[in-house]
Amino acid sequence: ECLFTVDEETGLTGAAALEPGMLKGKLLINLDSEEENAVTVGCAGGGGQDLTLELEPARQPGQATYEIRLSGLKGGHSGVDIHLQRGNAVSLLARLLNEIPDNFSLRLVDLKGGNMHNAIPREATAVFSDLKGKTDAIRARLNEVFQDIKSDFRGVEPDIRMDISMGDAPEKAFSLDASARAIKLLLAIPHGVSAMSYDIPDLVETSCNLSSAKIRDGRLLVHVSSRSSTASALYALQRRICAISSLAGAANNILDGYPGWRPELDSELLKTAREAYVEVSGKEPEVYAIHAGLECGIIKEKYPDLDMVSIGPQIEFPHSPDERVRIPSVNDFYNVLKVILRRIAE
Repeated sequence: ECLFTVDEETGLTGAAALEPGMLKGKLLINLDSEEENAVTVGCAGGGGQDLTLELEPARQPGQATYEIRLSGLKGGHSGVDIHLQRGNAVSLLARLLNEIPDNFSLRLVDLKGGNMHNAIPREATAVFSDLKGKTDAIRARLNEVFQDIKSDFRGVEPDIRMDISMGDAPEKAFSLDASARAIKLLLAIPHGVSAMSYDIPDLVETSCNLSSAKIRDGRLLVHVSSRSSTASALYALQRRICAISSLAGAANNILDGYPGWRPELDSELLKTAREAYVEVSGKEPEVYAIHAGLECGIIKEKYPDLDMVSIGPQIEFPHSPDERVRIPSVNDFYNVLKVILRRIAE
């Protein structure tokens, strides 16, 4: 049998629509891994949350408009790249805005950053105004904080940049209190590795990605994506985010998630896959679990008796403009697949 699913990149919805009883086979070879000479035998589960913060308008919009834009970050996949500790443009933008002194009376006009639930935001922009018109002081403080950020991320984000431009007084802005709550909400939401696995060396167990934030129709809309190979840890992290949003006065909606896939190291199919790699390449493949969502988790929940592995060619920097495949690895991967199928049929 060949199973082709749709919308894997945007939420695993094709696999989620798979009905029990459709598949007759007892073995499943998933062709969606991203490491050559490796067999994936497990993945994290995860789920998203939508946060909504109502923003009341300001009586006095401010004297001038400032636009601050962060760019040049690497981004990457919010699962497989989360351990690299790259910067999150939305989180860093909130860090910058939070450092503008209260007596400057910052009022948000607009904000946007990130666009995919499974990607670390690479760019973010905020438009704001102030009542005092202290342009030089605001610029100086932003540049001071940005230099700290550059220093903090010097080893991983060498191309990060901040651009500030000025405009006329805005026609509308949001109140001082609403702006402060929006900024503090974004600052408080966790991003990055929350816990490492106790069972598998160097495997991230639990993580969180502040995926996107934008102001629309008088509301700050935030999406957060959490992952964990432990269901209880995922639940605890999501409840923590609920508590943070509640303190800020934001509504929180936990979306339907997807299950993880627990490794089965005594799998017969895994044994066959290992033998196939040895036959093709002459060496044992790496066997590992991944801190990302694979359709295997959803399919395993629907077909608990399936014996499964996941293999693929070498794909680097997924979900970023730098995504690429190592072309020779495609041929090697194809040869391994043929050997696995031949051995199964023997």
